[in-house]
Amino acid sequence: MVSWSGGKDSCLALINARAQGHTPVVLLNMMNENGKVSRSHAIPQEILQQQGKLMGLPVVTKPVSWEQYEEVFISTLQELKEKYSIEAGVFGDIDLQEHRNWEEMVCTQSGLKALLPLWQQNRKALVLEMINIGIEAHIVSCNETMGATYLGEKITPMLIDQLEQIGVDACGENGEYHTLVVNAPMFKNKMQVQFGNKIQNGNYWFIEMKLL
Repeated sequence: MVSWSGGKDSCLALINARAQGHTPVVLLNMMNENGKVSRSHAIPQEILQQQGKLMGLPVVTKPVSWEQYEEVFISTLQELKEKYSIEAGVFGDIDLQEHRNWEEMVCTQSGLKALLPLWQQNRKALVLEMINIGIEAHIVSCNETMGATYLGEKITPMLIDQLEQIGVDACGENGEYHTLVVNAPMFKNKMQVQFGNKIQNGNYWFIEMKLL
C-alpha cells in the first residue's frame, strides 16, 4: 500500500520503493468528510482516480474527519491487507520523527511494516531528484507566507531557489506547500489538469482544479 497524497513526495516514495524491490498494489488517500477532495492538498476525487489509472493501480479513498482519522486509517489498512494481501505501507515522509512514529504505530496495529524510502535524505536533493527523473508537480495549496502567487506553479529548480529566498523549505516538508503530480515516469501519459480560482481557507491558500 502506498499512502498517496497525489503529490510529489508520495510519488517519489512509490518510485523508490519499487526500485528497492517492492511491488505497489494499491494507493490509499484519506479525503475530507464529504469525500470530494483530499485533505491538505484538496485534490478532487476524479483527479486522484485518474492518477491511479495512469499507473495501472487502484486508488482507495476514505472520507474521514480529523477526529476519526487514526481509527479509520487503521481499519482501512486492515481491509487492504485482507483484500490485496499487502505486507507493508509506503509513506513519503522525510525527517519528521512524529510522523514516522505514527506511521509505524498504525502499520504495527494492522500487522504491516512501515516503509519510508525517502527517510533522512536531503530535502532539496530529493526535490531535484524528483525533477530530474521526470516528475512534474504543481503547487496546489500553500501557507500565508507564500500566499496565492505560487498556486498552480510548476516545481522547477528556479522556483525552489525563489522559495528558499523567502524562507520556505525547498521540499515543503514543514507543510508550507503541497503539490499535484501531473506526470511521472510510470504514468502512461501526462494528465491534463486545468487550474482555476484561488481560495483562502483560514491561513491556507488552495487552487481549484479539474480534469480535462
